[in-house]
Amino acid sequence: MTTVIKKKVLMIGPARSVKGGVSAVVNDYYRAGLDKQIELAYIGTMEDGSKWHKLLVAVKALLTFLVSVNKFDIVHIHMASDSSIYRKMPFIWIACWKHKKIIIHQHGGNFREFYFEHCGSFRQKLIRKTLNRGDKLLVIAPYLREIFAQLVEESKLVFFPNAIPVPSGIEKSYDGQDILFLGRMCKEKGIEELLDACRVLQKEFPKLQLYLGGIWEDEGLKKKADALGSRVHQLGWINTEEKEQYLRTCNIFVLPSYFEGHPMSLLEGMAFQCACVGTDIGGISQMITDEENGLLIPVKDEKALEEALRRLLSDRSLQEKLGRAAGRKIEQEYNLEKNLLKLLEVYRFGDEDA
Repeated sequence: MTTVIKKKVLMIGPARSVKGGVSAVVNDYYRAGLDKQIELAYIGTMEDGSKWHKLLVAVKALLTFLVSVNKFDIVHIHMASDSSIYRKMPFIWIACWKHKKIIIHQHGGNFREFYFEHCGSFRQKLIRKTLNRGDKLLVIAPYLREIFAQLVEESKLVFFPNAIPVPSGIEKSYDGQDILFLGRMCKEKGIEELLDACRVLQKEFPKLQLYLGGIWEDEGLKKKADALGSRVHQLGWINTEEKEQYLRTCNIFVLPSYFEGHPMSLLEGMAFQCACVGTDIGGISQMITDEENGLLIPVKDEKALEEALRRLLSDRSLQEKLGRAAGRKIEQEYNLEKNLLKLLEVYRFGDEDA
């Protein structure tokens, strides 16, 4: 009988308790049983809290990595943009020094702006050298592949969109006027435009209810939401079970962000067959085909957002058409089971040369 030797993978990223998209990706891997198919260990490099707490966590993570890395075949590093890149650099260089296979998993939706507009020549060179230490670079959206093709060897790039478990038992009546937003509560997520649009729409649609799931990062926007009264439900950060409840009961999901990579929240909205409205940027325009499985609007365009929501609120059949098509899109293209099979193939790269 042949003994199957499991890959030993050390995964690096934000702590699984962190409130964000990358942590959601990692937690879905665990829920889908990735740790049963490989020998998987996880080191969290960042936690929510003060700057000093984050620094302490980063130092502890690096020390843990130093004493653990020799036990593993592969180092899988989740990386966004900005400070996340610098935080992950020591792990990449140490893994390279230890001759480990390195997979860099890039999640940063604003990488283009960060690299080309905010980094000088020295930092750009450092980032390129670091990224090229990786054996494979996973990119979550086609537009990011085009960017990273300028920085690393084409053969290292793997298109690897986010994915989620396909929910069962979706029974929507599409007869309500409930709008759901999930994510960071800040200007860059288009919250101001959303609140302004709903302020107008609530006069036309007396049953309109806006549910906001996330933590406020802008006190001014919170006051604006408070001013809309009982029509706006500020849920705070909700757990998986609570989130599923709102995804099942709300008919409309909205994500009017200024930039995105491949947003998990939109995948969830589509998977639960919500009629989705998103801005025509980044990975959103890869996920939504306008008028087919959702509605796309220009960035920072309050009037376009208002009109898209008005169409959905007043047309039950359009809600249902877009919602059902969104669910099919997730099942066909962003199914977590298929995603994990592809990840296991990535982990096996180079085996034929062994």
